[in-house]
Amino acid sequence: MKAALLLRALMAGAPAALLAVLLTVLLTAAPATAQDKPEQTKPDKVSFGTNWVAEAEHGGFFQAVADGTYARYGLDVTIVPGGPNNNNRMLLISGKIDFFMAANTLMSFDAVANNVPLVAVAAIFQKDPQVFLTHPESRVSKLEDLKPLTLFVSKEGITGYFQWMKSEYGFSEKNVRPYTFNPQPFIATPQSAMQGYVTSEPFAVEKAAGFKPGVLLLADYGFNGYSTLIETRQDVIEKKPGLVQRFVDASIIGWYNYLYGDNSPGNALIKKLNPDMTDELLAYSVSKMKENGIVDSGDTLKNGIGAMTDERMTSFFAKMVRAGLVKADTDYRKSYTLRFVNKAVGLELRPKQ
Repeated sequence: MKAALLLRALMAGAPAALLAVLLTVLLTAAPATAQDKPEQTKPDKVSFGTNWVAEAEHGGFFQAVADGTYARYGLDVTIVPGGPNNNNRMLLISGKIDFFMAANTLMSFDAVANNVPLVAVAAIFQKDPQVFLTHPESRVSKLEDLKPLTLFVSKEGITGYFQWMKSEYGFSEKNVRPYTFNPQPFIATPQSAMQGYVTSEPFAVEKAAGFKPGVLLLADYGFNGYSTLIETRQDVIEKKPGLVQRFVDASIIGWYNYLYGDNSPGNALIKKLNPDMTDELLAYSVSKMKENGIVDSGDTLKNGIGAMTDERMTSFFAKMVRAGLVKADTDYRKSYTLRFVNKAVGLELRPKQ
């Protein structure tokens, strides 16, 4: 209406003063049209597959969903839990999900070797949580002390980290027995050691057997691969780098909040998805992650959670070549990118020493 008045005034040759008044009213009082209003952008839907059922070792991701961190980064994230019958990595490869939580760096090397276009964009665990548990009476104090013991090792362990133990420390498979993720054979055999994760199996053994097992963390003896990496496809990186950056950044914030803040929202979501999880085990796992620097240590102290370096990747690759797990001509640098990490995101959330 006001625009029409101004147009009629112009056509009628109205005085300049009147035209100025009408123009001022038009500019200051006219209601905004639909085109004037900023568009309401919807959050980007993102799916993230884990490699096991919900547990504290995935806590930062669940925290970022539960406390709204992903939402603040413009993301609507659905976490797809893994498990014994779920292959979420295949869902990533086939384009059914956007990101995947890879267990270790060997998986990333293997993708390159098999021309699978997956790339690690962040390493949440700076230390692989793989350990060996021992009986107190065996008086094991270092990795080499395991050699005369019966070793309960899984099929995956034999074809993975145990080959490194053979090449770096001279272990053999003569004393190895199958580990079926049941601690009872270990508990019943005093002169034995059992594989596990520092965040869970020691707790389970102490509950079941009534003794506190000795724990040897392989990362403390040179097994320096990253663990719990965020993987995505190369095409996602090329087409949606901003989305990848937001997912990585928000996940990092989620992990800081889970380790150092109020992690009850994340734990509540974990227990909802995995009713077998207990508050006691969740608290134990978080304490062991912090105590052993699983998530926040080394390069993360300066570069932030999720940090990766070329030096670490090169070192681990050389060890895996010596162990016969990777071919020397594998272009391992294609397995990861530093583009989205080492930006000191979230450092202010770490408690001051």
